[in-house]
Amino acid sequence: MAPPRVSPRRRRPGVIALSLALITAGGAGVAVLLLQVGNRTDVVTVVRDIQVGQVLTDADLGKASIALDPAVKAVRADDLKSVVGKRAAVELKPGSLLAPSQVTKDSLVKAGEQLVPIGLEPKQIPATALVPGQKVQLVHVPAQGEAETDKASDAPPRTLPGRVVKASGAAPGTGVVVVDVATSAEDGPTAAAWVAAGTLRMVLAAPGGR
Repeated sequence: MAPPRVSPRRRRPGVIALSLALITAGGAGVAVLLLQVGNRTDVVTVVRDIQVGQVLTDADLGKASIALDPAVKAVRADDLKSVVGKRAAVELKPGSLLAPSQVTKDSLVKAGEQLVPIGLEPKQIPATALVPGQKVQLVHVPAQGEAETDKASDAPPRTLPGRVVKASGAAPGTGVVVVDVATSAEDGPTAAAWVAAGTLRMVLAAPGGR
């Protein structure tokens, strides 16, 4: 008995067209990728540690040529002179790209303000990172001997407005973080006295609040 005949598989025109389209699209994608890799941009880089508020100099900055993603905001090398002489709005590390938002022409401590250093123990440090410009409230809490007197009073605790200028890293062993807070010249001495007496606490202000 002769074996059954197998008819050749029919090739559907639609499948063939789709395959060709995918191959063409894949080739175009590779071409775009190659063009992006070859399209390099000269940008400004940080070459040494720069503290918050430090004035930038030519020696602090360098240049690099990289394939820059359009979503990344970086100072172009042609604009390097425009950032020299400005202040670092955040702490800058060597090897990083310099973004326009990381520099400011304004002093972080303005005229009529004073800088008050506040030491925070690990349990007092908020989970939200403290960044320059963050608005805070300095709260006076009763000392141990004043607790009963304040408890009988319905008056809310006294507060002073402030703004974070810089927050240090946690100190080895103790974990204490020192936060430099800018306050008005009138409130500075009061805040410093609260710090010395151990009766000051710091809370973050609501976004947009004072």
